[in-house]
Amino acid sequence: MHARKDRDFHSATERLMAHHPDAGDKIIGALGDYLKRDPATIQPSDHLRDDLGLDSMAVIELLYRIEETFNLQIPDQDLPGLTSVQQVISYVEKRLQPSRPTLKPAKQPAAKRVKAKKRS
Repeated sequence: MHARKDRDFHSATERLMAHHPDAGDKIIGALGDYLKRDPATIQPSDHLRDDLGLDSMAVIELLYRIEETFNLQIPDQDLPGLTSVQQVISYVEKRLQPSRPTLKPAKQPAAKRVKAKKRS
């Protein structure tokens, strides 16, 4: 009985993940597709070159896929910092966050500034 519940739970979880994967899942999935290996064998701590064996051209191709998948552009100056799976995931997640508008201090209406100058 417990085995069936576990199987049903995992099946439902897999269906949810397939329809609503987060950035990390998509990136690891893309790596798995590119490397032709099971994404479950790819860890966030893996280094793209040392652990996964990607050369510089393969890293660029992977990052191009990520740009297309997430509809973002990775500037060349950011590439040297993207050497591990976790760095790529963190970078993409940060870029996908909605930017918060910076609040500027409210300016005093022009009429009040003029009156303040006349009193001086």
